[in-house]
Amino acid sequence: MKERSSFASCLSLNEVKGWLIDMKDKLLGMVGLSRRAGKASVGADRCAKSIKNGSAKLVLLAADASENTKKDIKNSCAHYNIRCKEYSDKITLGRSVGLSECGALSVNDDNFAKAILDRFNISLRDERKG
Repeated sequence: MKERSSFASCLSLNEVKGWLIDMKDKLLGMVGLSRRAGKASVGADRCAKSIKNGSAKLVLLAADASENTKKDIKNSCAHYNIRCKEYSDKITLGRSVGLSECGALSVNDDNFAKAILDRFNISLRDERKG
């Protein structure tokens, strides 16, 4: 019988899934890192609150979020002059921050926001080439 490696045996299934997402999509990996660092507000309500109190630097919306959520968040972002991007779907965005689903989140740190926007632009360039 094969022995399990010590690395694989110490990880939970969620950690392995999170690690695979990080490896697959560096943008989502950076989003997850911002959450673990306490620099993200997850969920439409918390996201809207961070937009209004001025802590949001970047907002990510899931492409399959409800139209009402998208409209509300986009209007708030436009009013407060905060960048808002649609990316991925609720399940993928949620898994990147350790939840089952997430329709909206805000990144509340300038450096994380810049890093995510850089990866967002790289991701768009890769899609256009392929």
